[in-house]
Amino acid sequence: MKLLLTSGGVSNQSIRDALVDLLGKPLAESTALCIPTAMYAMPGTAVMTWRQIAGQSPTPLVELGWKSVGMLELTALPSIDEENWVPLVRETDALLVCGGDVLYLHHWMRASGLADLFPSLSETVYVGLSAGSMVMAPHVGEEFVGWKPAAGGDRALGMVGFSIFPHLDNVMCPENTMADAEKWAARVPVPGYALDDQTAVKVVDGAVELVSEGHWRLFDRQSRRSTVR
Repeated sequence: MKLLLTSGGVSNQSIRDALVDLLGKPLAESTALCIPTAMYAMPGTAVMTWRQIAGQSPTPLVELGWKSVGMLELTALPSIDEENWVPLVRETDALLVCGGDVLYLHHWMRASGLADLFPSLSETVYVGLSAGSMVMAPHVGEEFVGWKPAAGGDRALGMVGFSIFPHLDNVMCPENTMADAEKWAARVPVPGYALDDQTAVKVVDGAVELVSEGHWRLFDRQSRRSTVR
């Protein structure tokens, strides 16, 4: 898959341009599936879940002018035949994966069978929002463990070699300051990106590119490097 891992959605023209580049065609000619599952494990998010699906949230995903947008609910997939949803996923240009609880999302990506499809979706563009981006990491960090898996821990899919600290310096997230990011980065065992809501990470064939109209920081413990933009 081609990955566009955002903190706050497709929030500016640079991120939008990166999305169009990954798709290889205009948004108006591209189809998408919205995956809202991560939101259900967060307290008091019923209204926000509907707003995200309806394109009425401050974190743009579905309201970008797609040719069509459908919804893929991961909790429903184990109870229906694969022929009812797997072809749809394979034919869709982009998966729009909403924020919420990252380990709950990880659980259902595994339990639904969606994660098993990822290696074969070479042309699909995966657009993550917050937890939807964090789930691609090997670890999320103890600060982001809410819903607890039976096996414990903070492991996620590990489809990229870095972790993500989202919503950097967002006034609505007072626990997401740069100082908090530094503490988080000191504990995760892989490099980590702290991203504000105007920043995304683009990953194609293992090559990582930052797309930003805001600020971000790379923490790399192995090389003892810290890069700030």
